[in-house]
Amino acid sequence: MMHFIGSLILFCLAFNACADSKITQQLNKPVPGGVAVVDLGRAVQIPKASYQSRPVLVVKEQSNWLAIVGIPLTVKPGIQQISSNGHNFNFTVANKKYPEQRITLKNKRMVNPESADLKRIEAERAVLIQGYRTFNTVTPSNVLLDKPVNGPLSSKFGVRRFFNGEERNPHSGLDFAVPTGTPVKTPADGKVILVGNYFFNGNTVYVDHGQGFISMFCHLSKIDVLVGQSLVRGEFVGKVGSTGRATGPHLHWNISLNETRVDPAIFIGAFQP
Repeated sequence: MMHFIGSLILFCLAFNACADSKITQQLNKPVPGGVAVVDLGRAVQIPKASYQSRPVLVVKEQSNWLAIVGIPLTVKPGIQQISSNGHNFNFTVANKKYPEQRITLKNKRMVNPESADLKRIEAERAVLIQGYRTFNTVTPSNVLLDKPVNGPLSSKFGVRRFFNGEERNPHSGLDFAVPTGTPVKTPADGKVILVGNYFFNGNTVYVDHGQGFISMFCHLSKIDVLVGQSLVRGEFVGKVGSTGRATGPHLHWNISLNETRVDPAIFIGAFQP
């Protein structure tokens, strides 16, 4: 009998040690461009957390609070640290190598913009960055997301991109190869914080899901929402197109956490190490 009880206790301890939450199991991909899920423990009120001096998304699952941390592509493998309520919490970033992608564009201005284009691009960049800095206290309705469209992935996050042989910034989102006019839905409740037409992104919508957790949808043929509009998970924001710097119709979807673009594949269970 004592042997049985002892075995049961050991089993329970082993199970609890391995029984990570659903959020941790799916989202904890601590690589450059990935996400770290850091257990902040128990507290009566939601704790505040920060990483690289920026506020971090915090959600509760079961009895513990979890920090959902976006890791920049530029971070080197090794120990990183977040702060929360006067305490420091470490997490380890592993290595990840991203592939290359070579793209040919007929419109050469999309590779080497003219001087007037550059002025427009700089003005637009300031607006887009400001949108990513949005941070409020609303807790996201969900952090395990639906796909915004159903279709095959045509370009992964993080790939080193060469346009007409010239290297540009790594791919900051996930591309879905779907036809023009395909409806695009928001993968979580949110508020529309930005709508516009931009040089590279084309017709674009930002949806703020809460606490700096933001979706960006680009290259749309049509926008069906207005700034300030509240959306419920699954509502449509617009239709797929090929506006901006695009070789054909597709949806480009960005996810931003703590002002950092991270791999959207993580949130839909499609991450590949």
